[in-house]
Amino acid sequence: MSLNVDSLKNAVRVSNLRNKILFTLLMFLVFRIGAHVPIPLINHEVLNELVGAGSIMDFFDTFSGGSFRRFTIFAMSITPYITASIIIQLLQVVIPSLERLAKEGDYGRKKIVQYIRYFTVVLGFVQGFGMTFGLRGAIIVPPGVWSWLVYLFITLILTAGTTFLMWLGEAITEKGIGNGISLIIFAGIASRIPDALKNLWQGWQVGEISLISIIVLAVIVVAVVAGIVYINEGQRRIQVQYAKRVVGRRVYGGQSSHIPLKVNQAGVIPIIFAISLVGLPSQIASWSGGSGFAAFVNKWMTMNGSVNSIPYLIVYALMIIGFTYFYTTITFKPMDVAENLKKYGGFIPGLRPGRPTSEYITKVLYRVTFVGAMFLALISILPTIVSNVTGFTNIYFGGTSLLIVVGVALDTMKQLESQLVMRHYQGFIK
Repeated sequence: MSLNVDSLKNAVRVSNLRNKILFTLLMFLVFRIGAHVPIPLINHEVLNELVGAGSIMDFFDTFSGGSFRRFTIFAMSITPYITASIIIQLLQVVIPSLERLAKEGDYGRKKIVQYIRYFTVVLGFVQGFGMTFGLRGAIIVPPGVWSWLVYLFITLILTAGTTFLMWLGEAITEKGIGNGISLIIFAGIASRIPDALKNLWQGWQVGEISLISIIVLAVIVVAVVAGIVYINEGQRRIQVQYAKRVVGRRVYGGQSSHIPLKVNQAGVIPIIFAISLVGLPSQIASWSGGSGFAAFVNKWMTMNGSVNSIPYLIVYALMIIGFTYFYTTITFKPMDVAENLKKYGGFIPGLRPGRPTSEYITKVLYRVTFVGAMFLALISILPTIVSNVTGFTNIYFGGTSLLIVVGVALDTMKQLESQLVMRHYQGFIK
């Protein structure tokens, strides 16, 4: 089904969908208002000096829609929730009780969501305290007040902001259109577009960037968006044939189907994993002041656009590739697929059911995953490449941001169209 403007027009005409869209936009407004509510006791001049350019800083600032550099109540954005969700999902593979709970239908899913909420608050508090302690040089401690009380106060505000965003995202999922958590990240990234275009315009006005560089940048953006759509929608289909079965006087089966293996099975999760780990040395270096470790990290383990950033980019890309294979392996299990095919009388032409089928699916999955992993690695190091090609560094250009924005937009439009289709079917049945 094609994704076009007609779907939005049809959705606006339907009162139920129109209310959902309006509710989602209202939640976006609440999010953007909160993104400009500053945390007290912060010296923003010192904060701007402490928060320099760097991958982990850009990562936080992008996901928070600029709240991190302004250090507002939403400075941590929704990242603790994402981290908690990923960790709980990984623990389902390690802890049998969680795995059984995930297979218990709605009750199990609700319990897992409840665990994610609790874990989000814990991670938010830990991350908030680490962020507060790392930026302690910008915190104003009133006379006669213990500094750790101020740190605790700011940490609680940051944790409360993340908890509120978690509730906001779940409210959008329940009463709005699309996945609420993804849409909050989408709104944060999209909110930076006007500032990016403004910086681009000012850079051209003062001669910092040429018209050719702007054209090159536009061509790269269009190419990247097209590539993201192609990879996100791309899949390798393995043909499946179902044997005929006679039950009474009726014949079942005999039809052909396929197993869709997505090229980008892991989505953006490997990038989140990799950037969190590779940015950890920079975070520790910010706490250690002018030590030798901090000097080493700032020279060799940051994305500064120079030749010195090559080791950082190599480690970053290898981590993404490794995490892509790791996450795909634990979320897609060829043995379970092979067993289900055997159970329902399905088989891949030319292969015996069971282990041979599982081995073939694994082989194809690894080949397809290699393409997706290389694409994610290229997307992640794209900002450095673009900066070197265009010679303009005052505008944030992130392949990760485009990957999230395009992916969320496609997913939201698909959900919108599916609800339109369901409405037409219900009308037909009535």
